[in-house]
Amino acid sequence: MVHTYANAGVNIDKKNEAVEHLIRSLTYKREKNPSLALKGHYAGVFDLGPFYGALHTDGVGSKILLAKQLNKWEGIGIDCVAMNVNDLIVLGMEPVSMVDYITLNHVDDKTPNILKKIGDSLNEGAKIANIEIVGGETAVVPDIANDIDLSGSVFGISKDKNIIDGSAISENDIIIGLSSSGVHSNGYSLIRKIIEDNNISLDEKLDGNTIGDILVEPTNIYVKEILPITEKVHAMAHITGGGLRNLLRLSSTYKFVLDDLMKPQKIFKFIQKEGDIENKEMYQTFNMGMGFVIIAPEEFRNDIFESISQFNLKVIGHVEKGQGVYVNKLDLNYTKY
Repeated sequence: MVHTYANAGVNIDKKNEAVEHLIRSLTYKREKNPSLALKGHYAGVFDLGPFYGALHTDGVGSKILLAKQLNKWEGIGIDCVAMNVNDLIVLGMEPVSMVDYITLNHVDDKTPNILKKIGDSLNEGAKIANIEIVGGETAVVPDIANDIDLSGSVFGISKDKNIIDGSAISENDIIIGLSSSGVHSNGYSLIRKIIEDNNISLDEKLDGNTIGDILVEPTNIYVKEILPITEKVHAMAHITGGGLRNLLRLSSTYKFVLDDLMKPQKIFKFIQKEGDIENKEMYQTFNMGMGFVIIAPEEFRNDIFESISQFNLKVIGHVEKGQGVYVNKLDLNYTKY
């Protein structure tokens, strides 16, 4: 069976169309210090006088169901922090604090231990991102929730009011990819369907580790590496749901030509083979080994490479006038977000 994200229950195009209707309804603006109009970005930015503030919210999706199945909660809070702060730093904003939201279907004798492990993991993510978790909510809603869910909201600031919104992108800018730790926190509805349809054991070994352990590997947090170099970049993108199509959010007047992508980890080849998934579907669903992208002038290439040591880096392409994302070696193109 040929698998797609859509037949796993997540149709990105229909989701985006539905969200557009929601966004068009949100028209009210404060008379004093209204939010900034930043098209294409996940975080909302507002003027607080001496500095800009920003808010963003996100969750870990159905990856949490694998964590539950494996009873491995140690990374799921890191995922929640990562999905929030990584989206915020693309604007050059410094994440400061976060609140979490846990939804439960029921409470039993196992719940306190599960919540402790999630709390420990959230705290570890906060430490990596250098933020404080200042509050949250745990809701038991059996009539709404089928299972457990975890999400959060992060607050960030820009003291110099300098926002990286993609408007500085120029022709001949280079495109730099930063490695992911694996699947991160997107595409798990598709992965879980492939596992179920093919009766794949999570204990099966791949490259020395079990499939289960590989799939619950925490998402990379890029905060400490990215914030010191923001003055040298023109745009950034967190490669999450939508894959390479996320780059389309950065500009409608420039074309992102990708000549030499990062090599995906073996888990992606495994997923593609077991799910009989086409290349285009893979690169618009998963990060394919690249969790973050920096667009910068060529003159800052060495500075960026010298500043970032924790993750593998690679120049994967360049910017041209035009529109869309083109992957030359794979003969792929994405023109619609």
